Order: sequence, then C-alpha cells, then structure tokens
Amino acid sequence: MSPHVKPVLIEGEGLHGAARVRAMTAVALSVLLALLDYAIANVALPTIGADLHVSPASAVWIVNSYQLASVVSLLPMAALGTRIGFSRLCQLGLALFTVASLFCALSHTLLVLSLARAVQGVGGACIMSVSIALIRFIYPHAIIGRGIALNGVMVAMGVGAGPTVASIILSFATWPWLFLINIPLGLTALVLALISLPRTPINPSSFDGTSAVLNVLTFGALIMAGDSIAHHADTSRVVLLALTGIMAGWLLVRRQRGQAHPMFPVDMLRIPAFRMGTLVGFLGFVSSNLFMVSFPFTLQALFHYPPSIVGLLMTPWPVGIMAVAPAISRLADKVPAAILSSIGLCVTAVGFLALYLLPPDPGWFDIAWRIAVAGMGFGIFQPPNNRIMMVTAPAGRSGSASGMVQIARQCGQATGAMCVAMAFGLIAHDAERSCLGFGSIVAFTGMLCSAARLLPFRPASATATR
Repeated sequence: MSPHVKPVLIEGEGLHGAARVRAMTAVALSVLLALLDYAIANVALPTIGADLHVSPASAVWIVNSYQLASVVSLLPMAALGTRIGFSRLCQLGLALFTVASLFCALSHTLLVLSLARAVQGVGGACIMSVSIALIRFIYPHAIIGRGIALNGVMVAMGVGAGPTVASIILSFATWPWLFLINIPLGLTALVLALISLPRTPINPSSFDGTSAVLNVLTFGALIMAGDSIAHHADTSRVVLLALTGIMAGWLLVRRQRGQAHPMFPVDMLRIPAFRMGTLVGFLGFVSSNLFMVSFPFTLQALFHYPPSIVGLLMTPWPVGIMAVAPAISRLADKVPAAILSSIGLCVTAVGFLALYLLPPDPGWFDIAWRIAVAGMGFGIFQPPNNRIMMVTAPAGRSGSASGMVQIARQCGQATGAMCVAMAFGLIAHDAERSCLGFGSIVAFTGMLCSAARLLPFRPASATATR
C-alpha cells in the first residue's frame, strides 16, 4: 500500500489523539454548516420574498425545497455512502453544498433560488446521512456516546443559532450574504474533511437505483400530502399524494425485503431497541418543532417582542443543550438510554408546559429560563437515544442506521411544522400557545415510549438497554 493512501479503518476501533480531534472537527463543522443554513433562511423569508416580488406563501418554498430534497435523499445517500465510503460522500456533500450556496447567492428568481436550495438539500443529506456513521469509526465503541453527544450539540447550535446569525447578517448586509458566508466555511470544512476523515469499508452492492426512486416517491408524496392537509389544499390532491406515497412505500418495503443490505432498513426495524429508538427520536423532534416553529409567533403576537429580539430569546434552547453536553457525553456510555432519554423528554415536557403557563406579560428572564430547561431536557434525551440506534445496528450497517437517525429527526421536524400550520388554521384563539401544550403532550408521550424499553418483556441484553 502506498504511504499516501490511508488504511481502511475497522468499525469500533476508532481513531486516537490528534487524529480523532481533527476528524471529529471535520464532522462537527460539516453538520453545523448543513443545519445552520437550513435554519438561517427561515428568518430571511420575508426579506427574500419582497426582493424577489413573490407572495409569502410562495416564498416558503425557499425553505421547503431544502427540507424536501434533504428528506427524500437521506436513505439513498446513506446507501451510496456504504458503496463509495462515508468519508468520500461527506466530502462530495460539502463540495455540492458549497457550489449550490454560490448559485443561491446569485439567484434573481424564486425558481432558480428554490432549485439551488434543493441542490443544497441534497448536499446536506450527503453530510447528515453519514455523520453518525463516521462517528462510529472515529470513536472507539466504548466511548461512542461522547461523539454522538458532540454531534447533538452541533445539531442544536445549527438549528438554534440560525435565527440569531440571520438577524446579525441582515442588519449589515443583503440576503445573498446569508449564502455567501457558506463558501469560506464550506471550503474550510472540505479541506479538513479531505485531510482528516478516515477511510471506511465499502460495499459495492449496497445501492439500488429502483429502491432510491421508490424512496423518493414515498417520502416526497407523503410529506407533500401532509403539507397539503396543513394548508387546507383540495381533497383530491391530498388523496392522490397520499395514495402515491402509500403505494410507493409498499413497493419499497416489498423490494427491500429480498435484499441483504436494504436501503430502507426493514430488517433493522425488527430489532426492538432500534425500532423504539426510531419512534422515540421521531416524537422528540415533533415536540421540538412544535416549539421552534410556533414560539417566535408567540413572542411577537402574544407578548409583543420586536422581531430583532425574537432570535435572541430563542438562544437559551441551544445553550441548554450545550450546558448538559459534557455530562451526557460521559453518561450516555454508562447509563441505559431508556433511563436518560425518558428523563430528558420529561424535563422537555415540563419546560414546554412552563412556557404554556407563562403569565400574560412575561419578562425576558421568565421566558429564557423556561426555554433553557426545555433545551437541557432535549440535550439529555438525544445523545443516548441516537447511541442506542447506532450500537444495536448490525456490523456493516452503520450507513443505514445513521440514515434512519436523520430520517427520524427530519420527519419529526416536518411533522411538527405541519402540526403548527394545522393549529394556526383550525384554532381561532390562542393557537400559538396551544402549540406549546401540544408539544408538551408529545414530549410526554415520547417519554412513555422511551420508558417502555425498561419493561421486563424486552430482551434482557446489554445492547437492548444500553
């Protein structure tokens, strides 16, 4: 072997010392970039819509195109990562994301901008679909929880800091700079990824084009059907989209059952710990987006805070997650996920309930400490739940497991956003506050599902509980 060619790393062996720090920095920066850009566009929608002379409803596609392209691409990209190598796919995603950012900044029409955002979404899916799979190779098996906790911090920072970063940029520059800043960040992350990410084993037979198309139809049609319901679209359109998604999903599962390494991991969903981890992750992110999407409206419409302050008032959410990260990064490898995740979702539910019970004219501190409590709960819940999904996946299936972690997250976020839209359309009075109540209920439901993993009828194995 040439001295310039990296050796293939064995899963669970991990890197050590400075090599691990460099590789994890590359993954963390890549994840932060992908999620920051998703969140950053939300605040700028009114500004971009006005500049492009489109309606607010049409401007929403600047966000939707990224989200939709990312969700439908996650599992195909995870399978592609298994075929060509997780590091190579992450590098490809960074290059695609950076180039698409330039086209976003140069766009002068909604169509071009939406298409460029969709390409960004695919690039983001390349990164996110293999991020946790890479952590499984970067960290030794005994301390993988530390890497997953750090990844969770990056997710929180990307989503939580987006509104604040957007507000700062728009205070000094025009909206194209929201995308131009990605170019130096993307190039830095790409160089670091090329230098430091390890080579991972490949499986040339892991990608199936027909299954990829069925996957796109399944998730794309079902998400668009849910979005159509949320926005009270014509019934025939909803039914057509839903039937298309259901039929494509049936064909996908039928085809995948006969494959040794299915793109949609029907085999892994038979593992109780993996299946329950997916459900708990989905419910956790439904609850978080019921808060994240609705609370800015609550701050402006009910509590009369100016838009310039709203982004800052949302900051305690990622701060709370980061505050508990050092402790959780160590506990996640020692305490069963069923215990930690249940505690975390209970704390999150209490935080959302406290926000629901805010007085009519709350001060900023009254709001901030409640958001911080909810954020700390979410920071306790997420790393151990992601860890259980990764460690219960069979050897050689890191890509599929990583993809399903992201599917649970993004489908949960999309469902939460749809629930907010439905609440705003169906509830005439105090819809914003109602979403916080719904978020608390969903988080409490997730806690019960997580705690069910402790019941005696579950397999009493280390991997099933930890």
